[in-house]
Amino acid sequence: MPRTVKKSLTERENSTLLAVCSNPDDLQSLREILEPDHWDVQYASTCDEALSLMRQSNPAVVACESELPDGSWKELFNLATHLLDPPPVVVVSRHADENLWAEVLNLGGYDVIATPFERTEVSRVMQMASRYGRAQVERV
Repeated sequence: MPRTVKKSLTERENSTLLAVCSNPDDLQSLREILEPDHWDVQYASTCDEALSLMRQSNPAVVACESELPDGSWKELFNLATHLLDPPPVVVVSRHADENLWAEVLNLGGYDVIATPFERTEVSRVMQMASRYGRAQVERV
């Protein structure tokens, strides 16, 4: 078991974000915002692609659109919770409101970010989510 924890910590220290979105402008914005902080931004456009990438790369954080072509953030979040070291999930939405935020937090998601993105907010949330994910792995 310690081998798995060490591997997960090392991989997560690389600050990999899995962006699950169908909007290319949002993906480009995330890359531009996170590049100065040395994030490796990977991309998936569906829940199925995202699950495959989560298993392969063990991202530090997953940023997921609230609605995807083959499901929703809830479905992706449920898939992520079955991984050995589930990453924190941040929901991205043009219609971010208090109800979505409360639902995400109540179900165990990390946070909600509204689009269009605000550079400082995205950077802050991703850094904090990454730290949270590392702390969860260390507790194992």
